Amino acid sequence: MSNSGLPALSALPATDRADVTVRLRDALLGASFTADGLLELLGAPAYAALARSETVPALRATRGDTPLETLVRLFLLQQPVLHARVADVLPVAECVEAGWLVRVGAGAEDAVAATVDVRPYGGPDGEDWFIVSDLGCAVGGAGGIGSREEGVVLGVGGASTTLAGITVRTPVSAALDLGTGSGIQALHAAHHATRVTATDLNPRALHITALTLALSGAPAAELREGSLFEPVRDDETYDLIVSNPPFVISPGARLTYRDGGMGGDDLCRTLVQQAGDRLREGGFAQFLANWQHVEGEDWQDRLRSWVPRGCDAWIVQREVQDVTQYAELWLRDAGDHRADPVEYQARYDAWLDEFEARKVRGVGFGWITLRRTDAAVPSVTVEEWPHPVEQPLGDTVRAHFDRLDHLREHDDAALLAGHFRLAPEIVQEQVGLPGAEDPEHVVLRQNRGMRRATKVDTVGAGFAGVCDGTLSAGRILDAIAQLVGEDPVLLRDRTPAQIRLLVEQGFIEPV
Repeated sequence: MSNSGLPALSALPATDRADVTVRLRDALLGASFTADGLLELLGAPAYAALARSETVPALRATRGDTPLETLVRLFLLQQPVLHARVADVLPVAECVEAGWLVRVGAGAEDAVAATVDVRPYGGPDGEDWFIVSDLGCAVGGAGGIGSREEGVVLGVGGASTTLAGITVRTPVSAALDLGTGSGIQALHAAHHATRVTATDLNPRALHITALTLALSGAPAAELREGSLFEPVRDDETYDLIVSNPPFVISPGARLTYRDGGMGGDDLCRTLVQQAGDRLREGGFAQFLANWQHVEGEDWQDRLRSWVPRGCDAWIVQREVQDVTQYAELWLRDAGDHRADPVEYQARYDAWLDEFEARKVRGVGFGWITLRRTDAAVPSVTVEEWPHPVEQPLGDTVRAHFDRLDHLREHDDAALLAGHFRLAPEIVQEQVGLPGAEDPEHVVLRQNRGMRRATKVDTVGAGFAGVCDGTLSAGRILDAIAQLVGEDPVLLRDRTPAQIRLLVEQGFIEPV
């Protein structure tokens, strides 16, 4: 049921008209309705304004009658366009028959309008893809995100691109996109997985996922309706599981696309805990999630308790909001701030009542990556890293777990016998008083990936600086001991812990 004063969700295009979908895709590409084409047409300011749901600059930039301007007004800005103008670009009759367009107006004002939002999206290797979503619900779409329709399906946004960026992209035989939405993760997975399964509680989302894949020229996915792992058979396992779930911690489950419908952060906890049994050996499960910061409880311990047995884990908290900030963010997301003030206050109170009852003081957001392992003692890393990173991070995530394997397989003696090299684009910063013989602080900083910074002593800095793979770690330490006048045996005893940290954080790499 639609909310009062809001338009009902439109009927969706047919998924069984492949002939029309192919012709539509060819027409979009022929008119340069692509990510690069949009940037060139609109210019950087108008393009950036679209991401803020501001459409006036884009409307001004599309006042001409070129095919690309027509398509931008039709599918991105969701403006009715004269039939004759669209007919020069698209097979109008077929698109109306298949449900991509609908006729509006009559006579001299005969026009057509889009039934769905279609947004160009660049693939990892330069592919021209298209993300389909409900009208006004693509980031950069005409209305922005603000719909309160229960079954609304959103397009590409910051969360979905973040998950796509951190996902490990190695060739796999089977991938699962759990809670597929508009199919963005399934589309990425189809690029490197032989078989893709996409699930969602919302049947409308499965329909739109099929449209996204078809319009992007990607292989079809196996679509299954249901919540969490319910649609997955007991004997099914995967090499890759990805999910941008409805992680919002809210009182009730008003909006299918964002509200988990379980108490507190139970949906995210359940998803993580159940993923272990669905992973093949060496397989990855990667999620975005929210988690509660509860009074009297260590948030890191809370997350460690989520990790299933038999899995390594790397959990990164990217930000924390207090409960008032969090409630306001999602009230605005649903457009409640534009509703009756009394209703808005009641909803705000309901959020704060829920948090107070659970003794929640804040809500964290971040990434959770699991990897199935046969190690006797799995590794679980939970950290806070709110600083800028360089996307995509999929290779960085994979390398993190590869380095864990190396450290687990090498005791201190083997570590000192090993060879290492400095990772690319590492810089050293020194801080100290002018004229001082030695710096007070030496910091190694990454310019790639996680962009970490770590403080090291002079031995650690010297060790990292000469790691080029030619000498063993032990030989390097012996040389440093001679330079600084230390006992080489004592230096070998105390340095492996620092070497392990540099390896774990990606400053040096095993050769």
